[in-house]
Amino acid sequence: MSPHSDHDHPATHAHGAREEKRPLLLGTRRSKLAVAQATWAAHRVTEATGRPVRLVTLSTEGDESDAPIERFGSTGVFVTALREALLAGKVDFVVHSFKDLPTAPEPELRLAAVPVREDPRDALAGPAGLPADFAGFPPGTRVGTGSPRRAAQILAVAPHVSVVPLRGNVDSRLARVSDGDLDAVVLAMAGLARLGRLADVVAPLPPETLLPAPAQGALALECRGADPATAAALAAVNDPETRRAVTAERAFLAGLDAGCTSPVAALAVREGDGRTLRLDGMVATPDGSTVLRRSLSAPVTRTEHARALGERLARMLLDAGGGDLLAAQPPVDDPRRRPAQAPHQPTTPALG
Repeated sequence: MSPHSDHDHPATHAHGAREEKRPLLLGTRRSKLAVAQATWAAHRVTEATGRPVRLVTLSTEGDESDAPIERFGSTGVFVTALREALLAGKVDFVVHSFKDLPTAPEPELRLAAVPVREDPRDALAGPAGLPADFAGFPPGTRVGTGSPRRAAQILAVAPHVSVVPLRGNVDSRLARVSDGDLDAVVLAMAGLARLGRLADVVAPLPPETLLPAPAQGALALECRGADPATAAALAAVNDPETRRAVTAERAFLAGLDAGCTSPVAALAVREGDGRTLRLDGMVATPDGSTVLRRSLSAPVTRTEHARALGERLARMLLDAGGGDLLAAQPPVDDPRRRPAQAPHQPTTPALG
């Protein structure tokens, strides 16, 4: 009988050592913000595990198109290409802005980690001296945003301003202000922070004024469900508190059966005792003429508690008339409301 079992055979150890030294391949979109987010995630993984990470940039339909995002929903154009590369084995894991992911899980993939969240608030960006309160804007002030959620909340408090649809990266959006085409733009604090553009912020917008998108400011690290070694490495950067908060927010979104192009918002924050999670949710008409907002608090120490909280708040808003508001909006083909289509049939159960 051999002195070495299959478990401790020298060749097996050598293979494992090679795998531990091989850089993990991280798939990311080519945009400056996506690369910044991926670089941040790569550094966190390397710091936590000692494993090197190499970025692999991928092009997506959303990066090539100038069409308004609400025409097709951003999940299909920003997420699918990354997932296809992952499922094809071209990369070991991918990083997404969590708010871009479908609420339904992709059966062959695992949500391996949700790192600590960046500032989830929105920000008002523009020239110095700009009022920090939309209500203080002069009539006709041109405010740019590509988000129906932001537009609805701005118009709710300042119907006298002109909200201008906006697409493009952070730099091109800010350039619309410096060129004089717009008076201000509203962007995510997280993106501005990751790009080192916080100097352009006139004021962070409190959630009481502008409630963020569900999971705004959070990243999602996905790997293949059949790759437990990579999943274990990524788990080292998972932040349980962030994960529970965004789980509640996305359960709220799923409970409404609303997509990313609907005027829907949610934010979960810890309250005093550290065990209680407060979830604020909102549904509005696109013109801001009707805004329904409710909140719920509950002890949340596990992911399933967070999911239940989000589902309860969704039912509360649906009962208050939110379902009628959503049903009255024009239909949009938004892939975020359903799983992205994988290039082949699922073979493993849902994980993560």
